Amino acid sequence: MANEKGLYGTGRRKKSVARVRLLPGKGEITINKKSIDEYFGLETLKMIVKQPLVATNTLNKFDVIVNVAGGGFTGQAGAIRHGVARALLDADESFRAILKAEGFLTRDPRMKERKKYGLKAARRAPQFSKR
Repeated sequence: MANEKGLYGTGRRKKSVARVRLLPGKGEITINKKSIDEYFGLETLKMIVKQPLVATNTLNKFDVIVNVAGGGFTGQAGAIRHGVARALLDADESFRAILKAEGFLTRDPRMKERKKYGLKAARRAPQFSKR
């Protein structure tokens, strides 16, 4: 998938879907046409996004351009991390061992549980009263 338009990876977590593009550059991260500092307020979310780049020592070698939709900020950060890890595999197949050991290539299967009939939420039952 490596071409003049960069390396691509799609990441998902909960309801979030991130389309990630890696281009040779100096380490700038752009999410939905905003810098990472503008988009994510929390330092932990910024750290989550950068984890695959830090693990493979490629933080200053690629510019990351992300289009992410759905879910909340935490789910979006997880989706971006997943997408960046997948795109890095296209850059160099030798990164697979590092990324797999850290768990960045595994799609997090946890989803919101559906609401069941007769209940107020997924597991929350109506209040019980004897009388």
